[in-house]
Amino acid sequence: MKSPQSLVVMSAVALLLSLSGCEREGPAEKVGENIDETAETIQEGVEATGDKAMDKLEQAGDEVEEATDSTAK
Repeated sequence: MKSPQSLVVMSAVALLLSLSGCEREGPAEKVGENIDETAETIQEGVEATGDKAMDKLEQAGDEVEEATDSTAK
């Protein structure tokens, strides 16, 4: 088991390393952010299209159910 002091030292080193890498945003980070935003936009569009399709399927199912109920009577 690690001593509490070593955990504190490791935590401090990890914090310093993470802070030192955040000075400037380079071209790769910008491209990565653009890719993330584009993927999110596409995902939202796909979800919206899926929701519309599901609504139409449910509506068609309701119409079929109503038609079969009215012919069964």
